[in-house]
Amino acid sequence: MSFANDLAVLYHLAFAPIRGQDHRERLESFYAGQARGYDAFRAHLLHGRRELYERIPIPKGGVWVEMGGGTGAALEFLGPRIAELASVHIVDLSQSLLDIARKRAERHGWTNVSFWQEDATAFDLPLSVMRSGERRADVVTFSYSLTMIPDWFAAVDNARQLLKPGGLLAAVDFFVARKYPAAGHQRHSWWTRTFWPAWLGLDNVVPSPDHIPYLRRRFQTMHFAEHWARMKYFPLFRVPYYQFLGVKPVQ
Repeated sequence: MSFANDLAVLYHLAFAPIRGQDHRERLESFYAGQARGYDAFRAHLLHGRRELYERIPIPKGGVWVEMGGGTGAALEFLGPRIAELASVHIVDLSQSLLDIARKRAERHGWTNVSFWQEDATAFDLPLSVMRSGERRADVVTFSYSLTMIPDWFAAVDNARQLLKPGGLLAAVDFFVARKYPAAGHQRHSWWTRTFWPAWLGLDNVVPSPDHIPYLRRRFQTMHFAEHWARMKYFPLFRVPYYQFLGVKPVQ
């Protein structure tokens, strides 16, 4: 059953055509046929989420925004700590994935979670979220979603705008290094820098050499790490990914 599910997801990843006039329609075209098997397959592909989410301090009574949150699977890494938050907002353009997220929330009894079919570059907190006269988030997270947002830099800027001073931004995603990375950063071969954007780009997933420099420029770094992960069914291939946790400067 698991292998059959993986085959179905692999078909959509490798062969199913992606149609649509805009990013919302293309995302729904891509995910609609694989939504049910999405989490089981990607559990072996999307590494580093648990470690990063467990590292994020939970602000009691705080507001958490999960940008490109899809099925809400990453929120499970918070465990019972999720109940300490006043509200959690899952933002995604794919209705098929948000439907799975709603079922997940019902199954876990997450009564503080809301779902928004909106663009991460423009999402704003609802008027019902009021903190000291302003709408501000304590935490904004991107779990393997920045690579699927064409204007990812605008999504990061919007997250920074949403955050209160001292708020946290966390991101985990695929990446490729710049040809000449800064000191202390991984250097990737020409093959890595060429193959992964080409292969993942078939599904409109774009590993960028600029995520890390931009995140580190816009936020004060609390935690940063670069890793390699093996891919299920492709044991000879390793894909690079990063973890980032940063703070919005107070001034």
